[in-house]
Amino acid sequence: MAEHAEHPAHAEHPAYPVGLRLAGRRVVVLGGGQVAQRRLPALIAAGADITLVSPSATPSVEAMAEAGEITWVKRRYEDGDLAEAWYALVATTDPASNAAASAEAERRRIWCVRSDDAEAASAWTPATGRCEGVTVAVLTGHDPRRSAAVRDAVLEGLRDGSIAAPQQRARTPFVALVGGGPGDPDLITVRGRRLLAEADVVIADRLGPRDLLDELPPHVEVIDAAKIPYGRFMAQEAINNALIEHAKAGKSVVRLKGGDPFVFGRGMEEAQALAAEGIACTVVPGISSSISVPGAAGIPVTHRGVAHEFTVVSGHVAPDDPRSLVDWASLAKLTGTLVILMGVDKIGKIAEALVAHGKDPGTPLALVQEGTTAAQRRVDATLATVAEVVRTEDVRPPAVIVIGPVVAEGPGRPVR
Repeated sequence: MAEHAEHPAHAEHPAYPVGLRLAGRRVVVLGGGQVAQRRLPALIAAGADITLVSPSATPSVEAMAEAGEITWVKRRYEDGDLAEAWYALVATTDPASNAAASAEAERRRIWCVRSDDAEAASAWTPATGRCEGVTVAVLTGHDPRRSAAVRDAVLEGLRDGSIAAPQQRARTPFVALVGGGPGDPDLITVRGRRLLAEADVVIADRLGPRDLLDELPPHVEVIDAAKIPYGRFMAQEAINNALIEHAKAGKSVVRLKGGDPFVFGRGMEEAQALAAEGIACTVVPGISSSISVPGAAGIPVTHRGVAHEFTVVSGHVAPDDPRSLVDWASLAKLTGTLVILMGVDKIGKIAEALVAHGKDPGTPLALVQEGTTAAQRRVDATLATVAEVVRTEDVRPPAVIVIGPVVAEGPGRPVR
């Protein structure tokens, strides 16, 4: 995109935007100061054969020369230095040398950028940024700050998914396992939101950030993972098969999960199923509810002088259930914070087990329901009272349970 600010000499002639392919081509940079320091990395990344002509350079530019990324000629500009160049950046502190180099570039028909006098240059450097293979370059004439602001706004839109730029060319089957965070749509990662914007199919959990689904384009197929027909498969197998089916159809598939895919999210089972079918898969970590939800309720899972560790366990299986893999006896002996996920309906038995193994019945406890969402609420109790409090307060899943002295450190209500 390009927009030329009005100027008497060029008001009717805006700059013509073009992308230069400089790999293996000679580029000459005059001056080794701050301008060169900022511009050289992009020229190096473009694969240009760069010659720097300058009697001195900043430490960063010197490091580029020492690393062999550029060739440094340690002297002032001389006529003929631009011979055989495709592109020149003139950025010395000597106006006369800059003017002479600009004139040489004009004679040799070399595109030339001047840091001291843009109007005398034959080319301008746009404010540039890159995101997942997309290069954004913005020109606003003589207003570089505006150029940078527009560039940043476009890049932010691409990264957070508010500007959709789906690929139109044929793609190999691809699945992204995206952690959506604890529920607030603003807490999904930038990469997760961008992949959502590029998706053809989204298979979503009920605990994922549901508000984001409303922002998807109409053509995106949204599948509720809880409503995938079981058929002859178990629920997880049905989800795995849906991921495989849509990916093999050439679609970009996002598996949107609450929290983090690998924190009680069965993400590895899905990754393994995809790998068995030879389907590329990427995992986008999410903010786990185990730390974000307590934080949103004003509870630090660690606090200096109070808790030096925190442990996260699943409470979906009661302590007396033979399927339980949790060593509740050992957890009762810890002095740090215990965070329990998926344990609302089992919290009575969990509290009993912890107390039976030596935990103080008066240990403070908080249940944070619908954390980070508009419906969030915090209910405080102790190990001794939690079963009754959950019943009387009608605490329902999803809720994160925090046990330990850190509960008393936050601004929540006193324990009962």
